[in-house]
Amino acid sequence: MSESSPERTPIIAGNWKMHPPDMGGVIDLSDGLAQFSAANVEDREVILFPPSPFISEVYDRVDITGIQVGGQDLHWEKAGAYTGEISGSMLKAVGCSHVLAGHSERRAAGETDKTVNAKVRAALDAALSPILCVGEVSEQRKAGEAEKVVGEQVKAGLEGVTPEEMKNVVVAYEPVWAIGTGETASSEDANTMCKYIRGLVAEILDQEIADSLRILYGGSVKPDNVDELMAEEHVDGALVGGAALDVDSFERIVNFK
Repeated sequence: MSESSPERTPIIAGNWKMHPPDMGGVIDLSDGLAQFSAANVEDREVILFPPSPFISEVYDRVDITGIQVGGQDLHWEKAGAYTGEISGSMLKAVGCSHVLAGHSERRAAGETDKTVNAKVRAALDAALSPILCVGEVSEQRKAGEAEKVVGEQVKAGLEGVTPEEMKNVVVAYEPVWAIGTGETASSEDANTMCKYIRGLVAEILDQEIADSLRILYGGSVKPDNVDELMAEEHVDGALVGGAALDVDSFERIVNFK
């Protein structure tokens, strides 16, 4: 991140998705991350997003180090007959500080801009910080529609969010074509889109809010590209997938230069 924006504390977030498959793997990964992190999170935030059955276990093992824990998804209702769903208050009760909203894999499974916005609202109402995920697919980028698509997702996702509430909102730009593919947007492309998002938020709300908004990049972030990405002015952190499942790789990402 550029020295021109020191007020935006970097965030390194590790999305474990549906990994590890068992408690033994969760304990090994959590303990490994806890060992290196205690001395490395003073000037940045580190957030882990484990599968929901393991949230409490991970929280208990990493909380003392300063690492935070979040949920991968939530339902927009506070309670009700929604088999298999998790509410914001439930996530809060097991130690979560953040929750992802609108991850591309959820959108691909049927999530709409309307439901993503409802989840952002539910997160804020539960005193959780939502990380609003936005991004275009390959066909949209090739057609020159990337900014249009991302802009529509940002506007829809933030509808009804007040200026005061925006202090607790994070946006993650994750080009879908770069997730789990090994492809990564160039640092310049990532910065350009993050800058576009910041400018859009300035139009929707105001410049001061936009300047303080933290915008993450997600899409095959690895130890060998994190320094270049984080050197960009408008990239304030990373939403990490596969590399977050390896202690050494994630440690290197957290300790970006």
